[in-house]
Amino acid sequence: MLWEARVRNGHIKRITDSDIQSLVLELIGTNVRFDKLHVILKFSSTYITCPADPSKTLGIKLPFLVLIVKNLKKYFTFEIMVLDDKGIRRRFRASNYQSTTRVKPFICTMPMRLDEGWNQIQFNMADFTKRAYGTNFVEIMRIQVSALVLVKFEYSSYAACDFSLCKIIEQDKL
Repeated sequence: MLWEARVRNGHIKRITDSDIQSLVLELIGTNVRFDKLHVILKFSSTYITCPADPSKTLGIKLPFLVLIVKNLKKYFTFEIMVLDDKGIRRRFRASNYQSTTRVKPFICTMPMRLDEGWNQIQFNMADFTKRAYGTNFVEIMRIQVSALVLVKFEYSSYAACDFSLCKIIEQDKL
């Protein structure tokens, strides 16, 4: 099994999204708790992680990670663990509830803004690793996506992608 799904007080389902008429993965859970001064994320609620076996790694050497997610107007976070050229495992966590970027020795947390509807999130791991830690990206080791979100698919590539070009090509074929 490539992905592990963890569910507590929620669900993970394959559904057909009404906007794109395509199967997506729906992650719903009670992963965020409010108090008057802070937003606290409990990572043990509902999420998917890859690889399923914590002793294994993905070993993805391609520097761009792309996630396609639908904004449900709820709090959402994802985390990527990378290996750098010093042999150190570093984590990058992006969330739509955090307002500032923080860099610590093993984790960099950063804000993320989602537009209405579907969003393509392109993460340049080589650039983020260099800017946050002054080291070189080697590989993506692990990915975790936490509820509340719809996920279409994830992939990695050598370069940034522009899906608007796909629409132009399809229209020209008609």
